[in-house]
Order: sequence, then structure tokens, then C-alpha cells
Amino acid sequence: MSKVLLIEDETQLGQIVKDSLEMRGFEMLYAEDGKEGLRLYKEHHPDVVVLDIMMPNMDGFAVTTEIRKDDKLTPIIFLTAKSQTADVVKGFELGGNDYLKKPFSMDELIVRIKSLLMRYNEQQGSADSGADVVQIGQYTFNYTKQTLTRNNNTEFLSHREAEILRRLSDNRNQVMERKTILLDLWGDDSFFNARSMDVFITKLRRYLKEDPRIQIVNIRGVGYKLIF
Repeated sequence: MSKVLLIEDETQLGQIVKDSLEMRGFEMLYAEDGKEGLRLYKEHHPDVVVLDIMMPNMDGFAVTTEIRKDDKLTPIIFLTAKSQTADVVKGFELGGNDYLKKPFSMDELIVRIKSLLMRYNEQQGSADSGADVVQIGQYTFNYTKQTLTRNNNTEFLSHREAEILRRLSDNRNQVMERKTILLDLWGDDSFFNARSMDVFITKLRRYLKEDPRIQIVNIRGVGYKLIF
């Protein structure tokens, strides 16, 4: 049984989501503010975290930052009002994995949770087998641990950064269509998600800049190509 931590300050919505997920077989932990949510996270080590961005005492960004200090893999899903959509870019940069706009359907939330848990379990399996470590020029990229290492200096990547870099490295010297990556990782290729992806590409270029042979080339109107 998967354990879900829900942090949502709207009591009525939180109770509905909690009850609905329990009815579908999930073990639920529920908090109405960020501080209490972080306490429950540290005490119970949930399999996935679902949290609102705007909350009293400690917002979703602060909670995510604290979680990601020691835990790079546990999936985090943001719940956001339509007016807060631009904040999701920041959430991804801090290590969030996915987001849902309010109002959302329970079926959609469950699909997102199951998808992220499946990826998490695959990553754990790869870690046990020592797989998913590749050389990118002077860098060692560990997809499972979400790290990029050069000369004993290690950069910890966000989930999205690691997922994008993996796809680019798996298709080295080939054009990866922008739409393909967006549909695979975000579920749609909207302007907002495309903008979010551009942010991650810029960060990956910065991480890889110490090896001049490595380039992430923008193929205008098509996508990106990793060259090294």
C-alpha cells in the first residue's frame, strides 16, 4: 500500500482528497499547513507528497526545499490555482515532479501519483543494480541519484533536469523533438510547459559549461540536440 502525504490548507478540499484516495487503497497522511506537513514527512517517510503552493506558516516552496535537502527522489506533486500557474516553474526548479491546476479530477490525480510512483520504483531498482550511470564528456551523470559529477565536484539535479538530460544523452548527437519531451514529461506541449522546459535547458547548459566540447544545441522550431 502506497503512503501519500497530502498538505492542503483548504479543509474541505483536503478532506475530500484524503477520503477519496483512502477509498482507492492509499494510506493517507494529512496536514493543513506546511510546518505540520514537514513534520509528518520526517516522521513517516511517505512514498509521494501532494501539496498546495500557498499555505499558512510554511508554503509549498519552503516545504519542498526542506525535503530536497536530503531526499532527491520522493515524488512531489504541486496543487495550484490557475492564477498561480507561473509559480510552477519555480516549483520545478526546487525539485517538484508534477503539478495539477485546481479544480482537478480525482482520477487525474491518481494517474499522476501512480505514474510518479512507477518511475520512482524504477529508479530504486536501477540504484540497486548500479545501472543508469553514463559519461557525458568530462561529467559522470548518475540518473538514479540525479547527480552530475566532474573532478569530484557534484551537482544535484532536480527531477526534471535529470529526466531531460537522460533523454538527451540517450539520443546523443540526434535531435530530440521538443514536443516529444513535453508530452512525455509534462503531459502536454502548452506554451507554459515549453517555457518551463527552456528554464531547465538553460540550467543544464550552465552545469555542463566546464567541458567546452559539450553543447545543447537549439534546433529552431524542432527541439534540442546534445553534442559531445
